Amino acid sequence: MKFNTLYLKSIHDPEPGLLKPGSNNKKLGYIVTKGRWKNKRLFSLTLEERSTCPTTCHHWDDCYGNNMPFAKRYRHGEALREAIHHDIKRLLDTFPYGVVIRLHVLGEFYSVPYVAFWGALLGKYPKLAIFGYTAHRPAVGEVQGDDIGESISFLNGKFEDQCVIRFSFDKDYDEISGARFASSEAHQGDTFTCPEQTGQVKSCATCAACWGKYCTKTVKFLSH
Repeated sequence: MKFNTLYLKSIHDPEPGLLKPGSNNKKLGYIVTKGRWKNKRLFSLTLEERSTCPTTCHHWDDCYGNNMPFAKRYRHGEALREAIHHDIKRLLDTFPYGVVIRLHVLGEFYSVPYVAFWGALLGKYPKLAIFGYTAHRPAVGEVQGDDIGESISFLNGKFEDQCVIRFSFDKDYDEISGARFASSEAHQGDTFTCPEQTGQVKSCATCAACWGKYCTKTVKFLSH
């Protein structure tokens, strides 16, 4: 069985400019105004939901991509990696403080080599940072991880000043692995509710809580 977005006509081949400025997205914002990534510019990447996602994602059926018919989704593969690298080089030449990439507005880390690709970029470009959320799982306690989840966990640890990918399931910070989490609103652990959703801040760029170096609490998102 093949899994795809509901909006097949919204899928595009990778192209220059596929990393979109956060100013296009009210929730994200554009200029980071606080925290360790202050003054960096925020950009985002959108892939195709489902075709890049683990079927274990608890939002598989009610993905918010179902309500985004006009989102521009990029096909994954070698051409995607080439286009991303091209964009990042251009952006880092433009913005002296560097850039933050939100991975992924839609879609997911779709393979171990794709995770390794981001690791290579982080190693090559110290002013590059990435943050986001994943439905893949690391091996934490009794939770059995998957290969991609373990690769993401390794990435977080190796590039702790540049990379914060939170794992999307109801769990609190794991001291052994260093894994941080993003939960549903039903989770009653050591959490904080997304400040952007509750109107406490204008955007991710003016908040910085999710990627804060010492913010190990689980971020709780309200149902969408």
